[in-house]
Amino acid sequence: MGKVIWKIAKIMCGTFLMAMAVNFVYEPMRMVTGGISGLAIAVKSMTGGYVSGGIPVWLTNISVNIPIFIWGYFRKGKDFLGCTFFANICFTVFLMLLPVTAIEQKDYFLSAVIGGGLTGVGLGLVFAAGYSTGGTDLLSSILHSYFKSFSVAGILFVLDAVIILAGALTFGIYATVYAVLAVSLTTWIMDNILSGLKVGKQIWIISEKYQEISSEIIGQMGRGVTCLAGKGMYSGGSKKVLLCVVGKRQILSVVQIVRGYDPTAFVIIQDAREVMGEGFGKMDF
Repeated sequence: MGKVIWKIAKIMCGTFLMAMAVNFVYEPMRMVTGGISGLAIAVKSMTGGYVSGGIPVWLTNISVNIPIFIWGYFRKGKDFLGCTFFANICFTVFLMLLPVTAIEQKDYFLSAVIGGGLTGVGLGLVFAAGYSTGGTDLLSSILHSYFKSFSVAGILFVLDAVIILAGALTFGIYATVYAVLAVSLTTWIMDNILSGLKVGKQIWIISEKYQEISSEIIGQMGRGVTCLAGKGMYSGGSKKVLLCVVGKRQILSVVQIVRGYDPTAFVIIQDAREVMGEGFGKMDF
């Protein structure tokens, strides 16, 4: 029960931040960053001459998403949709409730940073809960089931690129350049939220003092070490290779231990993403 409440809280907080980005930044600045909400911003501008104030962003968002969800229901099943529909409803409600703020001094760079930051954190929270807000994410997954030769990411890129192009034709290239910057920042922040807590450093150590080094790492740092059998192809001699995974802040301690026992040891340090298991994150997949 607690996990369900925590997931719902993530979804609601995430969609609230995303709605803030749209109503406080993207719509007033006319920045189309892709997705159905980006399309909705362009639609509102284009319908301004026919409907007083244009068709609201929230209305376009839910109107376009409903047929996508119906399509997804028949193509992917109700289990696939789950809280994704709930997330989209939350996003739509927040878009409807939050006021659109008029911005007098248009600072596109600052807007891209704020909008990209809000959207990145928001999407990161929703994805961390295991769901999405539907839209082009869901549509790309559905289309992938028909066109297996194209990846979901590739289809998503094309869909968002078309929407951003529509924004460029509607609002001009200047706003579009900063919209692309906002998208890049969103992606970077979202990736760090999703993998940041599970990122570690993978360290390979080749040394004749492997026994002493491994014992010190285990005893002093409480980290596990695996000893692998290796062979030097140049010398032809057998080698012992130590492998351990530590947090970013523990790298220096490992290097100092190795240096203390064997200054000539061969050490390789690599990024290790999605580190799960004892001492790190739980296996959530």
